[in-house]
Amino acid sequence: MVEKSETKIPGRTWFVVWFVGLIGQLLWNVENAIFNTFAYQVAPGNAPLVIQWMVALSAVATTISTLVMGTWSDRVGKRRPFIAIGYILWGIFTICFGASKFLPAALIGVALVAFDSIMSFCGSIGNDAGFSSWTTDISDETNRGKIGGVIAVMPVIATIIGTVVFGIVIDGMKGSGFHGIGYFPFFLCIGGLAAVVGIVCFFMVKDAPGLKPNRTEGGYWKQFLSVFNIKEFGKMKELIWVFIVMAVYFVAFNVFFPYILPYFEHTLGLGLGMAGVLTGAGLGLSVLFTFPAAHFIDRGRSAELVAVSLGMTLVGLIIVSLAGASMIPFLLAGMLLAGGGYVLILQTLTAWLKNLYPETQRGQFEGIRLIFFVCIPMLLGPAIGTPIVSSLGKEVIINGNKEMAPPAILFRIAAYVSLLTIIPLAFAAKEHRRRLESASGAAPQGRADRTSGAAGSGAGRKAD
Repeated sequence: MVEKSETKIPGRTWFVVWFVGLIGQLLWNVENAIFNTFAYQVAPGNAPLVIQWMVALSAVATTISTLVMGTWSDRVGKRRPFIAIGYILWGIFTICFGASKFLPAALIGVALVAFDSIMSFCGSIGNDAGFSSWTTDISDETNRGKIGGVIAVMPVIATIIGTVVFGIVIDGMKGSGFHGIGYFPFFLCIGGLAAVVGIVCFFMVKDAPGLKPNRTEGGYWKQFLSVFNIKEFGKMKELIWVFIVMAVYFVAFNVFFPYILPYFEHTLGLGLGMAGVLTGAGLGLSVLFTFPAAHFIDRGRSAELVAVSLGMTLVGLIIVSLAGASMIPFLLAGMLLAGGGYVLILQTLTAWLKNLYPETQRGQFEGIRLIFFVCIPMLLGPAIGTPIVSSLGKEVIINGNKEMAPPAILFRIAAYVSLLTIIPLAFAAKEHRRRLESASGAAPQGRADRTSGAAGSGAGRKAD
């Protein structure tokens, strides 16, 4: 097979990728972490239950949004309006979420859940149905690896900024003299930033020249339902098993992650600023793992890399569960290993899936991905974690109200749940090897993972 020269991506396009993508990941980080600590501050006596409902319903909203709007964007052959309008609405409802604190106490919990769900729906229009599909449109098989690497690193950078900077901006840092600006001014700023990004996208984002409307006969709903054709989907065996690997791992992740900052802040008494530093530092160092990981991914070693990542996650979570408030080096080591496992899983599965998605259904398959990456994990993970917090947590007083802070055992249980990922991984690895063996006759081994993505799976090629 003749090697293709890499298609160059213009500097303007790279700027849009980084600018729009990173701001989007910052907003998701705010929802996944800061929203939960805010709930502990303003939802009197009901924070764990409110968080469970927020996580569950926002996951459903995110998935439905991406499926519905992704299909629509495929049909009209446009991404720019979805990105721009989605980001503007994302910002508006982020501000509305923060404004919930001004409502009567009896309404705050319901308002938090409602605004979080609406915000997630709008965010997915801009980031998942729009931006993620756009990054596929503007790339091809010669540069999607590079685009995919950037996209995989963005959540890590956003988490570092979010946990380190946002925690300090909101709550200050003990002993520094800076007391923070508080939650509502923070939501006002971050929501305003999202709206500005949306406005900028109207001028900066250019749809790919080759993007055309993809309308199937029978109208919108027939096209929407086509992605749920069980017979056709069942042919994509490797894709299915990788989806299940993703679902099981992130169920375990969502057992503990919604409570990681409340655990450091309220259970260990470290304060939100120090909690952010610990989480951000661990993830920041874990980015170093992505460089050698890319070497193994490009050589078809994705399954082995996922197995190593699982081991890192398991050991890291157990260390965090055993380390006390005074054992900062151990807490950092635990976060480094758990964070490294998360980063490697995200990087590996993102690259693995890119080669298995059908090209003609990019927007729709973003929605399918979110069923396994967001919806199932964010429904089942908190359903496991919240009862543990409610029954085994540490009783603390926050703003005069009794709350249950997360217990250490939560992290050990999450570690044990993550071990179940080994089962679908074994089947995914088998299909992966079969595809690479099939492709080896047409492509050099080092490039087998970037070519003929449909081999052995019944699927075409697709990017995140």
